Amino acid sequence: MIQAIALDDEPPALRIISNFCSRIDFIDLPKTFSRTDDAMNYLENYPVDLIFLDINMPSMSGLDFYQAIPHEAMVIFTTAYAEHAVEGFNLNAVDYLLKPFTFERFRQAANKAKDYYNFKNPVENPASKFLLVRADYSLHKIAFSDILFIEGLDDYLKIHIENTKPLVVRMTMKAMLQKLPEQEFIRVHRSFIIPFSRIENVRNKIISLAGEEIPIGSSYEESFGKRFKN
Repeated sequence: MIQAIALDDEPPALRIISNFCSRIDFIDLPKTFSRTDDAMNYLENYPVDLIFLDINMPSMSGLDFYQAIPHEAMVIFTTAYAEHAVEGFNLNAVDYLLKPFTFERFRQAANKAKDYYNFKNPVENPASKFLLVRADYSLHKIAFSDILFIEGLDDYLKIHIENTKPLVVRMTMKAMLQKLPEQEFIRVHRSFIIPFSRIENVRNKIISLAGEEIPIGSSYEESFGKRFKN
């Protein structure tokens, strides 16, 4: 749900925006304001995602108000004067509504805000947090955060898991790496893949983690060193 406010010195304009927002299921408009100081005081305590903002305000222009708000927010400018459009878009406005505007035009602007909001706040896929592997004629779901390290055993891998017995799967190290998030795991030896979050210390080409000592293979030393420092 996108949290929004509206600021306009004309009460009829605020009533129209409130009515239109009530017909958009992804926008919550709890407050409207006719004074810039009241709106600014509200924003200092209650950050919002979107502001419907009139440009022609008596004490402070909407353009100046938007540049003075205490946090980043999307803005849809509303005004009766088309000549302000360029200034509005120079401030990276989501859209510019020229009064009087229809509900369909309003919904078009709202959808632009929704698309931008979803781009900035992507919903993480729950499946991306787990490793799915087959072993013992069953499909196992293992949280990446529970993996201590992965050990290579010829044609098999042993997945060491926190608070449970290791799981042995028939898979190559290369195939396993393709299933793991690259930013969280790294191969440090021909027989070991480890999660960065589990590393306790590194000394003399030995990694200590989960009560174990994992060697760093000579062919993996350079790549591990670069990523570990970063």
